[in-house]
Amino acid sequence: MFDYLVIGGGSAGCVLAARLSENPAINVALLEAGPADSNVLIHCPAGLAVLAKFSMAGWAINTVPQPGLNGRQGYQPRGKVLGGSSSINAMIYTRGHPSDYDHWADLGNPGWSYAEVLPYFKRSEHNERGADAFHGIGGPLNAMDLRSPNRFGEWFVQAALQAGHQRNEDFNGQDQEGVGPYQVTHKNGERYSAAKAYLTPNLSRPNLQVFTGAHVTRILLEKKRAVGVEFEHQGSLKQLKCQREVLLCAGALQSPQILMLSGIGPHQHLIDKGVATLHNLPGVGQNLHDHVDVVVVVDAPKATELFGLSLSGAIRAIKGIFEWRNRRSGMLTSNFAEAGGFIRSQPSEAIPDLQLHFVVGKLVNHGRTTTLGHGYSCHVCLLRPLSRGSVTLASKDPHALPLVDPDFLGSRDDMERMIRGFKLVRQILGRSALTQFGGRELAASASAQTDAQIEQFIRNYADTIYHPVGTCRMGHDEMAVVDAQLRVHGLQGLRVVDASIMPRVISGNTNAPVIMIAEKAADMIRETWAD
Repeated sequence: MFDYLVIGGGSAGCVLAARLSENPAINVALLEAGPADSNVLIHCPAGLAVLAKFSMAGWAINTVPQPGLNGRQGYQPRGKVLGGSSSINAMIYTRGHPSDYDHWADLGNPGWSYAEVLPYFKRSEHNERGADAFHGIGGPLNAMDLRSPNRFGEWFVQAALQAGHQRNEDFNGQDQEGVGPYQVTHKNGERYSAAKAYLTPNLSRPNLQVFTGAHVTRILLEKKRAVGVEFEHQGSLKQLKCQREVLLCAGALQSPQILMLSGIGPHQHLIDKGVATLHNLPGVGQNLHDHVDVVVVVDAPKATELFGLSLSGAIRAIKGIFEWRNRRSGMLTSNFAEAGGFIRSQPSEAIPDLQLHFVVGKLVNHGRTTTLGHGYSCHVCLLRPLSRGSVTLASKDPHALPLVDPDFLGSRDDMERMIRGFKLVRQILGRSALTQFGGRELAASASAQTDAQIEQFIRNYADTIYHPVGTCRMGHDEMAVVDAQLRVHGLQGLRVVDASIMPRVISGNTNAPVIMIAEKAADMIRETWAD
């Protein structure tokens, strides 16, 4: 019998398993559907290109056809491995804007203001730049500047300065706005996922048991209390029971799926899928939203120090393999999206509403489409979209992937901001700091000149930048799923701890915020131990 069962070995699950098992009197089991994070492509930062191209270590989820994307299905890579999406992401360390968390608190969620969550960001962090009012040292998660940055990242920053934007060396500091290099969750030239930071150092604890290849089929309820988990493992159906709580950390797409498979969710939808309703909770799976994003790609054949497929590129890659293997340095320590920033789509915006990621290579179709030669790319993503969608069950089969509908660009306001963002990216890429290399925008975007043409380019090429949230929303209205303590409304012994609880997506990459959420949840759980 365990005290806590943690469903999902992603960022939040790794944090909870590590933090709760610090108490030797508490027994914790962590269940992860994927394997251990042993693949060298996970630990080599540039390995993410191969992981993305071949959809490795992921769930292979796509959206349903999106009207806002001209009927295309969107790509939804979610990590299926210890570390979850932190084992396959681009490792950018950002936290969002302080007002994001104040907004959560203003919605009636006490304890979630920026001043209240900042200590958890600092607790989780070991920033190699050192400690200050905004950063911590000594925490499990290593954040650092890139070890061997590509010079094009700085040229992008110079181009943005020429276009009128301000420089910012710390997007998590006093002010988010501006352009500059990203810090990354690396350590000693390797990816530093949540698994590597929190879980791996503590696997020898006798009170922590990790099950990999454990596919959860449902949460076990007795009346209105979660008492255990049913899961498939090593070819058989098993159950584990717990004395205290089940902690659901399967992410914004699969936490609601597991709840619904367990009979917790919208009554009519469960009936339609042949699932008996044990607890009617209409908000489960609703409020899905994500950062919609589009990429402008520039072909720069002479810029051979960029990543690319060519004879010279192959020679550099071979050299890079030896540099990484022998010294954990060189080009393979790149996260590709080395620089970027937060900008306003128009001067009247109070805070940045767009994020840029500058990629030191030609990024087409999330890197899954092979492109010859050298070049660079720039993402622009919408930070606070108004469009809202849902996650629903395809069937009651726990192996059937959920139906994911983020309703990308369903709001006209979202599209207007993206059009403005596209123009701002083109202005930056058109400055002399970058045009000196003779690059040319690929035809797909270069042909888009009028607003109507730009809109069609966005609808034809936009997609996620991998930040789905909101499907088990925190709040107190009838569509909320969890309260400010992350306890599922109307049930005992069950919390949701991951990006699904966000009432509104934060203004930046979501990995560091999810780790913060789990750090805060661990404290809230510890407070119950005195009861």
